[in-house]
Amino acid sequence: MRNSTCLLPSLATTVALPVIYSFLFPAGSLGNILTACIFSRQAPTKRTQYIYSVNLVTANLLVCSTMPFLAAYFARGYQWTYDSGACRIANHLGTLIIHVSMYATIIILCSTALSQFATLKKSSDTQDSQTANETFYRCVLEKFCQPKFAKYLCIVIWLTVFCVTVLAIAYNVQVESTEEFQRCYCVRVEVGDFSTMIAACFATACFFVSFVTVLLAYYSLTRHLSKIQKNTCIGKRHLVYSTVKRNILVIQMILTVCFLPYHIFKPIFYVLRTSNNCPQLNYLVEIKNFLTCLAAAKSSLDPVINVLSRRRVKKSLYGLFTKSTPEHDKRKADIFTEETLEM
Repeated sequence: MRNSTCLLPSLATTVALPVIYSFLFPAGSLGNILTACIFSRQAPTKRTQYIYSVNLVTANLLVCSTMPFLAAYFARGYQWTYDSGACRIANHLGTLIIHVSMYATIIILCSTALSQFATLKKSSDTQDSQTANETFYRCVLEKFCQPKFAKYLCIVIWLTVFCVTVLAIAYNVQVESTEEFQRCYCVRVEVGDFSTMIAACFATACFFVSFVTVLLAYYSLTRHLSKIQKNTCIGKRHLVYSTVKRNILVIQMILTVCFLPYHIFKPIFYVLRTSNNCPQLNYLVEIKNFLTCLAAAKSSLDPVINVLSRRRVKKSLYGLFTKSTPEHDKRKADIFTEETLEM
């Protein structure tokens, strides 16, 4: 099982994955850089949503920066030796960083959804909330509306990412010094050992906690809106509820489409990989790599989702390529202040 010859990449790995990553890299890099320009020029820097959005763009760019290394790894990794510089760069700057950045993205998305939901609860006009709910809001949800808390939360997330990356690289270097492998594309890289499985189980648990949290936020918001619609007619000032509901739904769809298949398959992968059947292991590894690519594609698709779902981003993007006037500059400055709840 540990023999490098057990894993033999097919054309799906050596051709399709490099092509996909080569396409996602320029599209995602350019799109996220334009999004960062929009936020830096026009968004109020002390708003909670600005803090989450900037850190989300940072995570997206970090994922995109690993794509050239992954494209090279899948195209030529089966030809590299395990101790070569190209293999080490692909493992450390490619596979490792893309995974830790992926979970930073998931936590930030969950925090954004909670911030949206908490802001709506704060601005809600209903007076019939129970004491327990009010206590929960003050102790937990209200924190996600505070820019200071958002800033410290993102700092903790990135410090955790940095520490995990350093520890993982140090562990890999130690393993390289005690064991010998023939090729870069091998069981040790693609499957890992027991410590890799433990880390994957912990990461999968973190994802499902975030997934269920966003799902509960969307469910609670839907019930809240249904209760309001029964008691009163939703006027113009209540349309912001629909905006928040749409934003949380978009986050839920991103988690479902991009990240959920990978995390459903991951436990299955570690259960079935114990077999010594090399053809089966090849299929499992290729499915895992394509699902990882699907998760990474989220970072490249984020700018497209912003343009399609947010009218203001369309206006801001158009403003970057048009001649500015004093009136136009004022309109751009108002883009991020018309509704405080939009992401």
